[in-house]
Amino acid sequence: MNSPPNPALSRNPKVDFFRGVALVIIFINHMPLNEWQLYTPSRFGFSDAAEIFVFLSGFVAALAYGCSFENAGLGLGTLRILYRCAQIYTAHLALFFMLATVCVIANQWTTEPDYITRLNIQFFFDRTQETLPALFGLRYVPNMLDILPLYLVILLWVPIVWSWSRLHPGLALGFSLALYACTWLFNWELPADPLSDRSWYFNPFAWQLMFFTGFAFGAGWLRCPGPNRGLVAFCLAFVALAIPLAHEPTLLGVEMFSKLRAALEPLLDKNHLGLLRWLHFLALAYLMVRVFEPKRDWLQWALPRWIAQMGQQSLPLFLLGTMLSYIGGILLDQVGRDGFTTAWINLAGLALLLGAAQVLTWLDGKPWKQVPTAARAPAPMEAIARPVANGFSRAWLQQVWRFAVPMALAAAPLVLLQGKGSNDLVAQSQSEDVIQWQDGI
Repeated sequence: MNSPPNPALSRNPKVDFFRGVALVIIFINHMPLNEWQLYTPSRFGFSDAAEIFVFLSGFVAALAYGCSFENAGLGLGTLRILYRCAQIYTAHLALFFMLATVCVIANQWTTEPDYITRLNIQFFFDRTQETLPALFGLRYVPNMLDILPLYLVILLWVPIVWSWSRLHPGLALGFSLALYACTWLFNWELPADPLSDRSWYFNPFAWQLMFFTGFAFGAGWLRCPGPNRGLVAFCLAFVALAIPLAHEPTLLGVEMFSKLRAALEPLLDKNHLGLLRWLHFLALAYLMVRVFEPKRDWLQWALPRWIAQMGQQSLPLFLLGTMLSYIGGILLDQVGRDGFTTAWINLAGLALLLGAAQVLTWLDGKPWKQVPTAARAPAPMEAIARPVANGFSRAWLQQVWRFAVPMALAAAPLVLLQGKGSNDLVAQSQSEDVIQWQDGI
């Protein structure tokens, strides 16, 4: 968590890796009725991928925008943040319309379940004239689609927090803590539905505390504690005690844990970032630092390096992952949810995310600008007549290979789908399944 001497000049690969891990978990958890959800962190502790993603977004924001404020001043630094907000706003709208389109196509392809109802966007189709302006005004924010609006709103507070930090970092942190306290004292909420009292699932007035905690570490206002056996023991005990209070089978089987969980529920509220969730994440983060900091070469391994590349492309891969997760849920409805099929669909989606990260990273390198001058010269006629295979460089073959493997994995579930008629493939998803999926997000 420690800030490097000049963080603007290089990325932090460990931060990118854990952002990639968060994207993997989000993909699995957002897939409707996905059994793999049972093995993600939210089932074994108070915090989950949302805390990871928001905390690391704050950490990265300090590295990126802090340099802009220092070098270009508050005005141009704020302009850069507004530009990023515009990108996030556009991405949010694009994601909504892409998911709505997927739902419409799925409903035309199958008879049930109703995918528009499952995503809770029936209101948009029933009252489009009222919801369309609300959608663009962020007054209509369906569940599962409010993480980007959350990030957008919190970014707007960054110039204020940075300005306070110029006087003293304690004032910046005090602003965040005061805003969090006021959220609970005065019940501050943002409306998510123009015709009901439903509010945003992630309350930005509360979740900004997690963001600016990460921001404080990224800016160097806070420092991660060094090795301390007592602190390690305390964090381990806290994390271990949280397991039976989050593990659903344990809660159902042991009455004492069930009653304790009910008593602690206000401190575990996900909508308002209950304090125990915040503390649980910080304990986990400290343990991860203690585990991974001594190891210097683990990010050189292939899989961690690929996951770190996902973290470097967090916004486009979040959009792609959300789309793939819902499409994966549709495929599971149609082909069944046995262990083999569930594994294939999850692995295919993850392979596509890894492949997309590879392609985006390659494009970020602007390969069209790296062609040698000699290679751009007109080729003689005899060179043109050579077999096409000789024209492929080793680098191009590697790119084709990296793209072919994810595509093959992604197509595997479709092979299972071809053997059955569409009417015979309709899963019997009952209303109680819909409720279970909503609770798992």
